[in-house]
Amino acid sequence: MQFRLKTSKRTQEIYESLYTREHLQPFALVKISIALALNDGYSSINHGIEDTDGIDLNRQTITSENDALFKALIEMNEQRHIYEEEYFPDVVKQYIDYGAILLEQEYKYSHDFYVHLVTLEKGI
Repeated sequence: MQFRLKTSKRTQEIYESLYTREHLQPFALVKISIALALNDGYSSINHGIEDTDGIDLNRQTITSENDALFKALIEMNEQRHIYEEEYFPDVVKQYIDYGAILLEQEYKYSHDFYVHLVTLEKGI
């Protein structure tokens, strides 16, 4: 069982940019990224792992004590059972990388990022 994953280089750049501007740490950004990907209906099927040149994260940082909840939400979204070997790091990485792109878009097009995130939560 693996306990570490590496994001894409693009995700690292997005997170570094958001840290510089908003002082949000990766442990918060990964959770928001996964939530945005879930809200968007992302599916990891037919998506591969291409870029692993980004931030090195451990499982505890990403899901903390809510690991079973994250897995259940992703399985519900995927509408299939996901075996542990596939779930972490592969599927989780895909959700983080896709969600980071969505997070960057939300940041670019919001006037007040924190207020915008709070109102997004109502839809998540």
